[in-house]
Amino acid sequence: MFKQYETELAGRKLTIETGKIAGLANGSVMVRYGDTVVMVNVTAAKEPKEGIDFFPLSVDYEEKLYAVGKIPGSFTKREGKPTDKAILTSRAIDRPLRPLFPKDFRNDVCVVATVLSVEQDNSPEVCAMIGAASALAISDIPFGGPTAAVAVGYVDGKVIINPTVEQREKSRLTLTLAGTEEKITMIEAGADELPNDEMLRSIKEAHVEIKKLCSFIRKIQEEIGKPKFEYKHFGVEEEFYNDLRNAFKDRMYQDVQAEDKETRDENIDKITQDITNYVIEKYGEEALDTRKQDIADTVHDLEKECVREMIYVEHKRPDGRKIDELRPLSCEVGILPRVHGSAIFTRGQTQAMSIVTLGMKSEEQMLDGVDEEDSKRYMHQYNFPSYSVGEARPSRGPGRREIGHGALAEKALVPVIPSEEEFPYAIRVVSEILSSNGSTSQASICGSTLALMDAGVPIRKPVAGISTGLVTNKENPNEYIMLTDIQGIEDFFGDMDFKVGGTKDGITAIQVDIKCDGLTYEIIEEAFARTKVARDYILDEIMAPVIAEPRKELSKYAPKIMMAKIPVDKIKDVIGPGGKMINKIIEEAKGVKIDIEEDGNVCIYEVEGQDGKKALKMIEEITREIEAGSIYDGIVTRLATFGAFVDLGGGKEGLLHISKISSKRVEKVEDVLAVGDEITVKVLEIDHQGRINLSMKDLEAGNKEEQL
Repeated sequence: MFKQYETELAGRKLTIETGKIAGLANGSVMVRYGDTVVMVNVTAAKEPKEGIDFFPLSVDYEEKLYAVGKIPGSFTKREGKPTDKAILTSRAIDRPLRPLFPKDFRNDVCVVATVLSVEQDNSPEVCAMIGAASALAISDIPFGGPTAAVAVGYVDGKVIINPTVEQREKSRLTLTLAGTEEKITMIEAGADELPNDEMLRSIKEAHVEIKKLCSFIRKIQEEIGKPKFEYKHFGVEEEFYNDLRNAFKDRMYQDVQAEDKETRDENIDKITQDITNYVIEKYGEEALDTRKQDIADTVHDLEKECVREMIYVEHKRPDGRKIDELRPLSCEVGILPRVHGSAIFTRGQTQAMSIVTLGMKSEEQMLDGVDEEDSKRYMHQYNFPSYSVGEARPSRGPGRREIGHGALAEKALVPVIPSEEEFPYAIRVVSEILSSNGSTSQASICGSTLALMDAGVPIRKPVAGISTGLVTNKENPNEYIMLTDIQGIEDFFGDMDFKVGGTKDGITAIQVDIKCDGLTYEIIEEAFARTKVARDYILDEIMAPVIAEPRKELSKYAPKIMMAKIPVDKIKDVIGPGGKMINKIIEEAKGVKIDIEEDGNVCIYEVEGQDGKKALKMIEEITREIEAGSIYDGIVTRLATFGAFVDLGGGKEGLLHISKISSKRVEKVEDVLAVGDEITVKVLEIDHQGRINLSMKDLEAGNKEEQL
């Protein structure tokens, strides 16, 4: 049965429709916000997935280019693999939903958000997040929502909910915020050095709108929501768990307190084997086949219990650090000889190497999505090879995690990247994770800042990144212990990973992964304060002593730029028919690269051994206007009985009549000139047919004085 519900969001009508389409899905809605339309369908498997110990949720945000009136540019003219933006949106939809499903739910759940129409002022990403929460709420899938989301901007000191394109262009903040009626469940932000208090104010004001949306969705659920279906519960029998807990907890408590990750992993392997032997001895060999998953779950749950108890009760961390203590830090720059810039940043057993490459503006990344952005000149990519965690598996290209972490580092650094006018390069940074034990994305922010300065990129300020973790009281989630600089085990068994990048003056990026039911304002405020203290320490005490500011000179292997401005109507002359002229310039200048923009700006890129000055001179000669009375250098191209033809550059040729070669009598032109001679001439006139008449005689000393 078709139903339509309306509310207002940021002064614009938001409509949720259901009951008209996709009738076989567990839940289906169409979200309309202005002319933006997103369809969201959710389905769940009837039976649990075998052989897994996690909740198998998949989220796909599908950008259809017909939504903005585009035909895909691929050979097949079909949408191909998801864009990075689509993958990041899928992650943003996933994160606030996942903690709201039952912990022991093992049925496959698929959320598919399809973008059908886009009006740029109304975010399809926000519509998809609202639609996913709504479809799950009215479905029969077990889900503890509702949750909702908004986009947030910050313009002239005012918090803007779901900013328009014009407002986004002026905004100091790009924030996507999700939450329930009680708490914040997801933060994803890029900002232009926004202070902690202003960021918190933005979150609080946006949460007011989220609460209204949650109430709206709850009313829809109460009216048409299906009863939630019963599912098979998974978990270790309490009696079996308590038996193993009593036998091995004290040992587990000691084994997890190994400073070194490898030692700790070996300890867990040994205790797992001993627990297995205990089960065989006590329950019999035949019980092992049915108890393998129970043993694995028990080891996981027991380790989690010990780690959380140690942190919450004793304020003690597995590696012995204090609650607010950072791991050992170090960094170095200039580690690779022929790249344009490089650095390594090490935090405990986490190590990231970042490499900078500078290129032509035309080498910036082209984007083919449903939003207005069609290119970007700063690109940050993150690679997470298997050896970084000591595993032996082949690389299969970047996954969603790699794309997400690269985007976070990119957001953190974009606000300090110089403008195209200041630094007309495309900039690519690649962060290679060499060793991983938590907070690799934040190490890549630090390492990339160092590499950019090593490359001589004039960034406005250095940026550092740090994360905080959380362990809440099981009985009262509002009681908690916060950890600064979490390692892998604290992230895995903790309740949040609150990542913040920024300068000493403000926040430039946030990404928060939450495993509990959400965060209070108090937790968020403390996380901001903790990360600010840690960032300042890293910037002042660790990074600045190694490299305090960008190098004054670029690497000799980086392209150097020469710039010029030519009249727009001369662009075709520089390029020449079929690119003949520009190819000639590149060849004669030993392979320089040249960018010519539609407004007439010309960038010439040269590396060692190339001749950018020659290319610039050739372009200037092509585009300059020949004027009567002016003096030019030229090359004799051919001789005639009546004079010589002289190439003045840029495809312009003039006639030097025999009578104008010298004040002395010249019998034959070849007595004075030869093809290939470089001479200086004066333009006497340009006749009505455009013919150029030249003189050498007028430049002789006596004739110059007479003219004066």
